[in-house]
Order: sequence, then C-alpha cells, then structure tokens
Amino acid sequence: MKYKRILLKLTGELFGKEEGKTLNFDSIAIVAKKLAEIKKKYEEIEIAIVVGAGNIFRGRNADESYDRVTGDYIGMMSTVVNSLALQGELEKNGVETRLMSLLTIQSVTYPFVRKKALANLRDKKVVILGGGTGNPFFTTDSAAALKALELDCDVILKGSTVDGVYDDDPNKNPNAKLYSEVSFNEVMVKDLKIMDQTAFALCRNEKMPIVVFNINDLDNIGRIIEGEKVGTLIS
Repeated sequence: MKYKRILLKLTGELFGKEEGKTLNFDSIAIVAKKLAEIKKKYEEIEIAIVVGAGNIFRGRNADESYDRVTGDYIGMMSTVVNSLALQGELEKNGVETRLMSLLTIQSVTYPFVRKKALANLRDKKVVILGGGTGNPFFTTDSAAALKALELDCDVILKGSTVDGVYDDDPNKNPNAKLYSEVSFNEVMVKDLKIMDQTAFALCRNEKMPIVVFNINDLDNIGRIIEGEKVGTLIS
C-alpha cells in the first residue's frame, strides 16, 4: 500500500436521490459495500471519513434573508445525518465504526477527542467525522483538512464528479487538460478550483497531499491506496 491512513472526503450528493437531494439508501449501500471490500482486502488500512451535506442542506445556500450562522449549523447537523446513514450501512457490512462529532449529539455520536479517534483508527475501525468543524463559516473541506492533519493522515482523498483537476472546466471545455500531478503553488497561480481557500491553504502550509479523483468509480479508492496514478495528486 502507498498509503496506510487516509482521510476520505465524500460529497453529500453521492448519497442523494434525484438531482442529489435527500437520502438514497441504495446509493449509500453501494458506497458502504465498496468500503467494506477495501477494509477486507487491505487489512492494515486506516480510514477516516468526512461527509458533506449537499444532498440535504448547505448553510451558504440559504436565502440571503436567513441568518448565516443558523444556516451553517443546520448544514453541520445535516452532515451528521449523512454520517449516521453511512455508519448504519457500513455496520450492515460487518465494518466496525465510530461516529464522532464536534457537535454534541449524545444519542448518536461520540464527541471528537483526538486521542480516542487515533486509538479507533489503530484498532482498524472506520472513523466517521460528522458535524463539520463545529463552527459556522467553515465548509466540510475545511473539516477534512483539519482532521487529516489532527489524525496524522498520509493523504486526503477528495472524491469529485470529474476525473481530477483540469486547467479549465471539463464540462464546458472538451479540450480541458487533466493534470496527473500539480503543485500547491501552481494551483494557486492558475486559480484552479480544488476546495475552499481556507482548506487548501491549510493543506499547502502543512504539506498535506491531496488526491482529487472521480468518486463515481468507487474502485478508484483501492487503486489510489495501491499507488496507481488515478486522478490528480496535489503536493
């Protein structure tokens, strides 16, 4: 394995129904089954997961007249909904999990404590991190960057709806060039859209590599773990 401990960032739309909205348990079951296969194949792999909530609610998408802070808390709670749904499907597939959150929801989550999260990872449990950063004005990208660093992960695997990082929007420009590798500085100079600026700056400053890949092919996760060149490596 090229990577032993990974932070997997999953978009909430992956869990949604038509147009990526609400919960589609068939889709969640497919993701969970693939992760269970990965855990079985790579016994030493340690996986932490941050799930977005675009299928339910994003605070920044609230009406302008609505209080942004309240909207962000609704969004963070939505990530816990997605995390709980994923946990249930993973455990149906025999994968031990721990759902931890910086939002205190005692009935369904454990509070995030770094030492306990690290112990769970060493015990080969999948650690699902709900609740974003626990603070408004930050995205789940920022949560992924923070938790990858806190948990000493080797890499962030950021699932995307395209094959990686392009020099232009591939949905609009069929001649857009896909990068196999790109530096943090080049991403900033060319203003390539990877994740929100706060999260990206944190990864750059702390030299946390990011692999952006197409999450629609879940087999890509195993390929990346094995060291195959998939998507775009940012380092």
